[in-house]
Amino acid sequence: MMRRPAVLFLALFLTLCLDARVIKVLAIGNSFSQDAVEQYLYELAAAQGDSLVIGNAYIPGCTIDRHYNNLMTGKADYEYRKVVGGIRSNHPKRDLRSIIRDEQWDVVTLQQASPLSGILTSYANLAQLKRLVQSYTTNLHVRFAWHMTWAYADDFESDNFKAYGYDQRRMYDAIVSAVRQVLPAVGLTSVIPSGIAIQLLRYRLGNVANRDGYHLSYDLGRYTAACTWCEFLTGRIVDGNPYRPESITDEDAQVCQLCANEACCMQQAGLYYVF
Repeated sequence: MMRRPAVLFLALFLTLCLDARVIKVLAIGNSFSQDAVEQYLYELAAAQGDSLVIGNAYIPGCTIDRHYNNLMTGKADYEYRKVVGGIRSNHPKRDLRSIIRDEQWDVVTLQQASPLSGILTSYANLAQLKRLVQSYTTNLHVRFAWHMTWAYADDFESDNFKAYGYDQRRMYDAIVSAVRQVLPAVGLTSVIPSGIAIQLLRYRLGNVANRDGYHLSYDLGRYTAACTWCEFLTGRIVDGNPYRPESITDEDAQVCQLCANEACCMQQAGLYYVF
């Protein structure tokens, strides 16, 4: 006769296996999607029983217009970064059509280049880009989402910050305005609120989110963004997830997870302002 602890273990094992999912996500982005999805995200999902196939169609600083033109022309302009089974690979000189067709993606995300993220007129081709991407997808039930990126650090001095008066709050407000005004008009109702999570991280821990004024820091910034994506993609509350990189303390990991969870809850409630 099987002992009771063995029965309980078997029941737990079967439950976890049945509940586990494979989710395939493609980010059509730039270095800001690199910051968000290429590290920590797979491990966070795996720690809670989910497996991700992650693709990043990467061009540094790529705009909506450039993605659209590349897809129209078939230009092989991308580095296709992919994570499968926790193994990362890089495929240079790929065109966006072949990347979209590479997997039956469950989720495809779009985003704007950071200098234009709060400039409403820069979104003119977003609807066309979304429709064209959808025409090449092989999953009839594919879900589109918008990656809401973050405002720059207060001490960033680049000309890219000039349009926002070198003011983090002004840039954040402009990004929020774009999310609220543009996305409903193009049928993008799902938002991954990395920008909210990073603002919450700044509120709690200060100027720790960036490594150069605009890209995320390798530890706390990237981990917070990955936590936000993990909760959005899996639907599981990330607060309490056991995975953290060795460079982050337990206490700071808890703060990052809390920021990500609060950002997802705020966005779902239509709330964007954290200070």
